[in-house]
Amino acid sequence: MNRGQLTLGSLFDGIGGFPYAASFYGIRPMWASEIVPECVSVTKKHFPDMEHVGDITKLHGGKLPPVDIITFGSPCQDLSVASGKRLGLAGERSGLFLEAIRIIREMQEATNGEYPKFALWENVPGALSSSSRRDFKAVLEAFTDAEVPMPGSGRWANAGMVRGRGADLAWVM
Repeated sequence: MNRGQLTLGSLFDGIGGFPYAASFYGIRPMWASEIVPECVSVTKKHFPDMEHVGDITKLHGGKLPPVDIITFGSPCQDLSVASGKRLGLAGERSGLFLEAIRIIREMQEATNGEYPKFALWENVPGALSSSSRRDFKAVLEAFTDAEVPMPGSGRWANAGMVRGRGADLAWVM
């Protein structure tokens, strides 16, 4: 691995939006996890050297090539205000967020905390309010591996930062 160039792994890759954006900044997409064949065909066309690793539920982060950055836009249907039920992270689709956190933790364990250096999660504004705002608290705690108190106002700000056990996290809407 060229240590002068940042590398990227993309979970819930879709049609490769994160690898595409990263390529403008000299970041090398190494691998992607996606299960929709039509999406994989798009990224294979644009990123022929990027490895396609398949279904996130069948991956082990410690066995993936270590990367500097892991990006993911986990399914949002259960978090979105457009959905009727708003099951939040308890929902089958949006609950897959935890699979990405598992992959990150496994890679950290396998590399003695060296990789990934950064993780970037993209999702819908409804993530701040689903499950009486407890889902976003769970997201922050999953990333930081620390207890994060609910805001005194009961509402998450559109931008903020928390620190955890070795992880600092910032968000913006």
